[in-house]
Amino acid sequence: MQLTLNLFCVVFVAAISYLVVVIPKVMKPLFLVAFILVFASCAMMQSIVKSTFPYTTTVTIPKTDKPGEEHSATAMATSFDQDFRKDGNNGAKVSEVRMVSAKLESRDPSDFNIGNLSMVKVYMAKADGTDEVLVASRTDITAGVGNTMVLDIDNSSFLDQHVRQAQVKIRMVYKLRNAIQVSPSLHIILGLSAYPNR
Repeated sequence: MQLTLNLFCVVFVAAISYLVVVIPKVMKPLFLVAFILVFASCAMMQSIVKSTFPYTTTVTIPKTDKPGEEHSATAMATSFDQDFRKDGNNGAKVSEVRMVSAKLESRDPSDFNIGNLSMVKVYMAKADGTDEVLVASRTDITAGVGNTMVLDIDNSSFLDQHVRQAQVKIRMVYKLRNAIQVSPSLHIILGLSAYPNR
């Protein structure tokens, strides 16, 4: 998406530059205004695209877990397309990092019914486990939800300091509705957004 947007902007700017040279003088102000508006739009869209990023991880639920009891599984998560560490390239460029979306998917087996869970809470912490905050949950899971489920987000906390580390720790708290015959791997996808610093 980022590459396509950049290519569009480059082609458009080149086209406008050419037209400014060949069109009559009376039309030049109109094209210059169009050029400025589209250039500003490209910059704004690129800022938005760069400031939305996913963190993903996979946790495993042991088949020996007892139904009706609270259990937890932890794993480290990273963002494949952003690095906000303070010693990285983007650390000082964003602020007000918040959760904007959260999703749970069955990974192995891919047809595992997430409805075997009765509740889920997802917490994010720094890599050492400190500063843990609730970022998503679902307490009304229906029995037949299937192999994918959108979670309710909690965006009441800023996550700036969390994402500036190389990775974060994710802890999923859950209860089983039924006994399960396999130890499924569930993929957690957390969508975060940030405002570019001006």
